[in-house]
Amino acid sequence: MNVPIYQQALGKEFTRLQPELQEYFSLLPGSGHYGVGEGVFDVAGCRQAWLRPLLKLTSGEEAFFPEFGAGIPFRIENHAHLDPFGRPSLTARREIRFPGRSRIFQDTTSLVESDGGPRLVDYLGRFRRMVTDLKLSVTEEGRLRGVSEDSRLFLGHLRLPLPAALDAKAYAEQWWEEDANGIGRHRIQVKVLQPQIGEVLVYAGHMQYRLRPYVGGSTAQNFLPRYAQPDRWEDRR
Repeated sequence: MNVPIYQQALGKEFTRLQPELQEYFSLLPGSGHYGVGEGVFDVAGCRQAWLRPLLKLTSGEEAFFPEFGAGIPFRIENHAHLDPFGRPSLTARREIRFPGRSRIFQDTTSLVESDGGPRLVDYLGRFRRMVTDLKLSVTEEGRLRGVSEDSRLFLGHLRLPLPAALDAKAYAEQWWEEDANGIGRHRIQVKVLQPQIGEVLVYAGHMQYRLRPYVGGSTAQNFLPRYAQPDRWEDRR
């Protein structure tokens, strides 16, 4: 069934999204196109100075970043594809351009079947070692909300669920708005909160988004450009 993964996960609720969001989340494997968003984060990074050295130790994972700033340019690419295990997936690669240093933040969201129906599982970082379940909902205004739940780490053969006291949850909201000049743009807001230390990471801003054809025009459902592929794939969940 070649239906966008967010539509499958949301079911009938998908039609309640703002039309612009429905279009944004309708990229399909094999379409021959990928999505590109360019914009500015009003705020991005870790507000807590004492925590930044710890995040710097994990920055090579390309899942967190230690900088903090305002008015930060960014670029995101969305690639719909089948992962190596045949699951419909959406890989996102973000380049966040802090002064003097750019950071990459990447993840792959895959659709998996469960007793409760199809659900989304998010694999974070260049090694896809951290995994979370995504719980989606649609607001009365047609915005998309997502909450990460039940995080776990895959370290070699180990599967390590994070206890609630240590788990950091990501709260995301995405919507479409028009500015004072009537120009439309996508907006996104994400906060990562940990019960013991509070806010770990935040990014919030706006972007213009468009589709581009792949160089070479590939329409293979499993096609993902080499630069957007992780260093390691993970099929466990």
